[in-house]
Amino acid sequence: MPRLTALTNEAATAKAQTLLAGVQQKLGMTPNLMRTMANSPAVLESYLQFSGLLQQGALTDQHREQISLTVAEANECGYCLAAHSTLGKMAGLTPEQIRENRSGADADPQAAALLKFAQSIVHKRGQVADQDLQDVRDAGFSDEQVAEIAANVALNIFTNYFNNIAQTEIDFPEVEPLCAGAGATCSH
Repeated sequence: MPRLTALTNEAATAKAQTLLAGVQQKLGMTPNLMRTMANSPAVLESYLQFSGLLQQGALTDQHREQISLTVAEANECGYCLAAHSTLGKMAGLTPEQIRENRSGADADPQAAALLKFAQSIVHKRGQVADQDLQDVRDAGFSDEQVAEIAANVALNIFTNYFNNIAQTEIDFPEVEPLCAGAGATCSH
């Protein structure tokens, strides 16, 4: 059950209403994540600006979705796993890639290096080793892209934590955690 309210347009402040209308126009829907962030127009606007600017960066849509999947699985965020599984398909990822990316793997060596680096950022709380950085550079990522990998990981940690705190109601097709099953526990 949600712990923060996903606001209707009528319940939102004027500023939040404007922001939510922009989301609706762009996406054709207003995801519960944004409706819940609308409790604080500053939070919603910050998220929309940060994610919008990163969409204009040097990483591809697929790379950003792959990072989102890896980070969501690491942080056990059911909302983000569902959302980015759907958005990953829209970005051209196959169901097999989506499953592999959630565990930080990919058959493509460059994508695998990207996801390994993203996992290192999460698990080491940004204290990556020189070798971690060299490995992602050796896979062909520029300093610009490395900076954006860090920013995308940070953005996803924010949304993962926000949704885990809020227990945002999932409004995308749900997916099971990779470590789900009889008596299984996630150990990320």
